[in-house]
Amino acid sequence: MKRRLFIFGLGYTAGYIADRLEAAGWEIVSTGRDGTLSFEDEGNVRMALADADHVLSSVPPGSEGLDPVLERYGDALGAKRLSYLSSTGVYGDAEGAWVDEGAPTGTGRRVARAEADAAWLRRGARVYRLPGIYGPGRSIFERLAEGRAHRIDLPGQVFSRAHVEDIAAGVIAGLDAAPGAYNLSDNEPCSQNRLVEEACALLGIAPPPMQSLEEANLSPMARSFYAENRRVANGKAKRVLGWQPRYPSFREGLRALRPR
Repeated sequence: MKRRLFIFGLGYTAGYIADRLEAAGWEIVSTGRDGTLSFEDEGNVRMALADADHVLSSVPPGSEGLDPVLERYGDALGAKRLSYLSSTGVYGDAEGAWVDEGAPTGTGRRVARAEADAAWLRRGARVYRLPGIYGPGRSIFERLAEGRAHRIDLPGQVFSRAHVEDIAAGVIAGLDAAPGAYNLSDNEPCSQNRLVEEACALLGIAPPPMQSLEEANLSPMARSFYAENRRVANGKAKRVLGWQPRYPSFREGLRALRPR
């Protein structure tokens, strides 16, 4: 029998997951900007949920900190196999230290996300904590082309990231795995400056000048990106899911995305 997945929020990352599963013979029903149903179409959503084997949500918490999927459709999830796309932002600032799934959550700027993360875990979901996501059409190359790439003078600042194809592979590997939290990040956290410099080297152009946070005149959202500093460990996903990133560092990922 064909396996069925219902996706709440078919956006960039969930779209990659859907494409891979459809190619493997799964039936996908979804809400979101590219979905097949409206989130508000409660009758059809509930009918589709009743037929689904798995449910994946990539919908972030609302402005009041509540998870809109659990609030509206939590009673229809029953004994479905649940997956939720969360964020490594739930760990807050670790001052550059490594964090794994046992690290405290809810201490950073993403309190609402941490509460939603915990709510899905209580439901028995597989919760995938994602770092900075990049991939085709959404990488440092686009920011360089648009003049939005920066090098910020913050020694010791590092970030973790993951290619969208590796995230899709990790989520699919975990669909029938034990419930719990899984970090899906690459093997080599690095500074944003190093990422920009590598991309510029591949393009044969000079990197943008080094600036202070004030000189860069970043938006509040972009500025908050630099407020936390951590390295995300991915050992649990490798051990439990048998997952290995195809792009183990930013170098392989950038080479695959380099404009031709």
